[in-house]
Amino acid sequence: MLTVRELVRDIDIRLLAGEQALDAAVRWVHITELEDPTPWLSGGELLLTTGLQLATPERQTEFVRRLADHGLAGLGFGIGFGFDTVPEALVETARERGLPLFEVPYDVPFIAITETAFSRLVNEQYAVLRRAIAAHERLERIVLSERGIDAVAGALSTLVGGAVMVFDARGGLLAQRSFRNEVDDETVAALERELRDRTRAGERRGFAPTAGTLAGRALALPVGASGPRDGETADGGPLLQAWLVAAKDTGSLSEFDRLTLHQAVTIVALEMLRRRVAEDTERRLAGDVLSGIVTGELSGGDLARRLEPFGLGTRVAVMVLTPPRPGAGGMAAAESALAGALRGEAADGLVAVHEGLVGALVPGLDEEELFPLAQRIADRTTRALGLPLRLGVGRAVGGGEARRAFHEARCAVEALALAQPSGDGNGDEAGPLRTTVATYRDLGSFQLLLSLQDDDALRLFCDSILAPIEESEGAYGGELMRSLEAFIEENGQWERAAKRLYCHRHTLRYRIRRVEELTGRSMGSARDRIEFWLALRGRELVRD
Repeated sequence: MLTVRELVRDIDIRLLAGEQALDAAVRWVHITELEDPTPWLSGGELLLTTGLQLATPERQTEFVRRLADHGLAGLGFGIGFGFDTVPEALVETARERGLPLFEVPYDVPFIAITETAFSRLVNEQYAVLRRAIAAHERLERIVLSERGIDAVAGALSTLVGGAVMVFDARGGLLAQRSFRNEVDDETVAALERELRDRTRAGERRGFAPTAGTLAGRALALPVGASGPRDGETADGGPLLQAWLVAAKDTGSLSEFDRLTLHQAVTIVALEMLRRRVAEDTERRLAGDVLSGIVTGELSGGDLARRLEPFGLGTRVAVMVLTPPRPGAGGMAAAESALAGALRGEAADGLVAVHEGLVGALVPGLDEEELFPLAQRIADRTTRALGLPLRLGVGRAVGGGEARRAFHEARCAVEALALAQPSGDGNGDEAGPLRTTVATYRDLGSFQLLLSLQDDDALRLFCDSILAPIEESEGAYGGELMRSLEAFIEENGQWERAAKRLYCHRHTLRYRIRRVEELTGRSMGSARDRIEFWLALRGRELVRD
């Protein structure tokens, strides 16, 4: 940074006033003979003049006042043209306003001053640019090494000498690193609110945050979409996906700091894209694995090998989420909320959707750790969705036996739903948010089915109940089976079961009566309903 002090020293010219402001930065050097050049100046310039238009003390006084009010770095007055010495009115006013004023002798051309200043400024800009390029390359290496957004924030914190935070577009904190001084929680919360308000208002411009103690030392920059799949806003601009915020520990951000942060916006966007691609790939893999587990296409050694890259091949547990239906935002929202809850608990896992359920494969911990973890994950998911829900968790098994763990988790949720009144814990009633975690303890007699190692015995039990439905009326038997399952899963709620099947409730009543006729059982009997449910779940365990 070039200062007035350095320029006066290098050229050996005489200072007349404003010694207290000699360390002001010189942004540029400008020559003028206008009485009021301020409309063409932006502040921080060193102005050179011979004062040809300043014939009277009044004009001289007003000239210096204009320059001081406009934030100029200093004034050089050339003698030997209109004046033999610097006018006393200029000197007195410069002293009053603290504006550096120096005398430029006749034999020192203005170009000598401008060349000296420009050479220093250009060299400084080149040095800043080289430092910024080196910083950019360092950040690029972090992205290429897949160290994550937290590592990017940490490197930026060291580069700028202050705290660095990355927020998502909704104002949620994704990463926070400090250099020496941490940003307090109250300031972070205030900053989150400000970013959220700006995002909602459609603002995508950088700004200087004023929350808490950040005033005068912070900068917030928007991170736009980094790929064509992200699309554009209505006005053609990139969609906002994050905010990058930096706060200097002491003083204000330098030119190097600002340049580094503007370059880092691209780095953050690349890291966000890399993370999203990784999550999309992981989600597709998780979907394939979960589908293979449920259908039985993956089991034993093949399944364990598929899970091994995710650290789940040796022992795995399964969680199954039945999202609340009204206002839940669909399966995608439930999947995202459950995945976010896993990340919030620093738990590894794969999350996927399958047949109206959201499943998560997690490391196979002991019950003392697994079930409390499931409760915390369920609580986080409930808060994210803003609605209560049920989460089932199966006991840990070997990687190749994940199918039975899935069915234990799923059936634990359904067994709990059958035991609770309609709407309880499933988001249909008003009141505070509640979340329920179901385990094998809620399975009751279904544990007998899960404990059967002989598939033929299990198939015989299922056929004794369901075969009359499946075999009696050809293809129509499939409709009856689907109607029976929907009716059981909706806990006997006609309207909800019919809506699930996309049919009229009278049609559903006819089908259920037909099921009762074929099986000789009654839906009015709790024992018969439970046996139907056991047979339906048991059939899944032996599905070919």
